[in-house]
Amino acid sequence: MRTQNSELRSQKSEIRVYHLFSVLFLLFSVVAAFIFTGCQRKHREDVVEVLASGPDLETISVPPDYVVRAIEAAGGWNAWAQTKELQLDCVVTFYQPDGSFYLTEQHHVVYPWSNSIQISAREPQGTFVWQLSRGQFDVLQGAGQIDGLPVEISSHCFAEMILSVITIPARFLDASVEFTKASTGLKIQGQWYYPITRRSKPVVGAELEPEPARPLSKAVFYQDRDSSLVDMLLFADVGSSVIASEAQPSAAIPFSFAIRGYDYSEVVHIGSQGEKEGVCVPVRIEIFRTDTRGNLQERLVKIDYHTLRRAK
Repeated sequence: MRTQNSELRSQKSEIRVYHLFSVLFLLFSVVAAFIFTGCQRKHREDVVEVLASGPDLETISVPPDYVVRAIEAAGGWNAWAQTKELQLDCVVTFYQPDGSFYLTEQHHVVYPWSNSIQISAREPQGTFVWQLSRGQFDVLQGAGQIDGLPVEISSHCFAEMILSVITIPARFLDASVEFTKASTGLKIQGQWYYPITRRSKPVVGAELEPEPARPLSKAVFYQDRDSSLVDMLLFADVGSSVIASEAQPSAAIPFSFAIRGYDYSEVVHIGSQGEKEGVCVPVRIEIFRTDTRGNLQERLVKIDYHTLRRAK
């Protein structure tokens, strides 16, 4: 009997010790989870703080008249100067070569003055997060290319075109590029435009920087002659697709794309004095393949924004 009682007490003691270790392990797991979540939140806050910057007034020179008109047409300087982050939700339609289309929901976070955008979505193959910042494209999570995106449009090019058409005023005031406006107008689909060519300036000492900004793609901005709004951009020789033949086993074919903004809407923000102010951004964006002369061909992508808000 004593032996049985001793064994019973020993078993109870082991059970108590096991439960104690279980409780301690659970507490440790909860604390570790809180620490990990807190670190993730702190990291995101630090990243957002860097990206969500305002305009660098020391580097902005007096813009030419056509830039002033373009900024006014897109909501005005005061509204854009106060806009550091835009949160945009959309439905994206990718048109396929066989005539079908691929629909997906995406979330776009745009930082106008740091020339940055984050694109994220939940796809059947998993969630992805892309970031383009100062010309540097990074895959923060998931795949770098998704099934629906036309093969001739790279993820980098896709992000840069969207960022450029949404943040026209900030792009015009970017000190790292220079613009040249054509003296004569151009008629496109019945509407007159003034072409404005953007080229990146050579950066002195860029090779000495740990993470130098990559040059932006050469693009042509088209300013509506009547409204002064810049609602179309042409990106030449930015896409590529690899083909194979007996004479040429592999060769890269350059493509040119036009991106257009439609149905511009004001992202309203209440100012410090209670006044309403807001930037104007396109509610719909479409990307077309073009020929060498910039004439629009087939539509490749359509983006319909259903939620637009200014976060900062």
